[in-house]
Amino acid sequence: MTVVALMADPPRPGLVLSELAATSPLSEAEAADLYAAMLKDTMVAVSRSGGDLLVNYRSEELLPEAYRDEEGTAEAEVRTLAVDALDDPDEARFEVQVGSSFDARAGNTVMHLLRDEEVQSAAVVRGDAPFFTRAKLDTLSMQLRTNEVVLGPSTEGRAYVAGFTASIDFTDAFATPELETLTARANDADNDVAFLEMQSTVRTGADLLTLVPAVRARWQAERLVPGHTAEFVVETGLRVVDDDGEPTLVREE
Repeated sequence: MTVVALMADPPRPGLVLSELAATSPLSEAEAADLYAAMLKDTMVAVSRSGGDLLVNYRSEELLPEAYRDEEGTAEAEVRTLAVDALDDPDEARFEVQVGSSFDARAGNTVMHLLRDEEVQSAAVVRGDAPFFTRAKLDTLSMQLRTNEVVLGPSTEGRAYVAGFTASIDFTDAFATPELETLTARANDADNDVAFLEMQSTVRTGADLLTLVPAVRARWQAERLVPGHTAEFVVETGLRVVDDDGEPTLVREE
């Protein structure tokens, strides 16, 4: 059974998805709300799959000083998302991240799970790919039965998920383009690599040009959508329109 480590920050304005706020009609507070919605959808997907959910959160000490809370509520804020998202919040395990960079924190988590807890497979997700559904998680787990590393390709060379049954050198392993870098690290360790279907991630305003029409189209067709993310898109009035031949993100008042 795959343990899915969701690398989560408290959804604070300016701390999360800051580039999205700078390149879209969304404010920093709204970008933080979208981040929270996507995290909740990821929690739901893991809960409905055969995986175990490990919410790996950053402590106050690991956050940039400008975004720290003197009362130290980082864990409580992330736990609140699980309470909102899951029928049984006790399904999720919460552990603080260890390491000075994302690469170190992700690597420490994977190595701890594989080596110390002796799990069969472990996966790392950021929770910014809301269409990473139960079915895709199940496919990930199946591919990890015959491959040491399974990666989910995304736009701009990103990886929306990285699954492992064997460790790699995680030093700068998520450096841009992370999909290629992770593959190189796997090759260096003589690990077989498999790939999932392409899936969009949401980190910039340009990424919303893919997300918003996909959500609205599936909503209209009464197909499966990531519920919390879809609710945010509709309630915020986000829509993509044609502006002199160019797809443009707008918000309806």
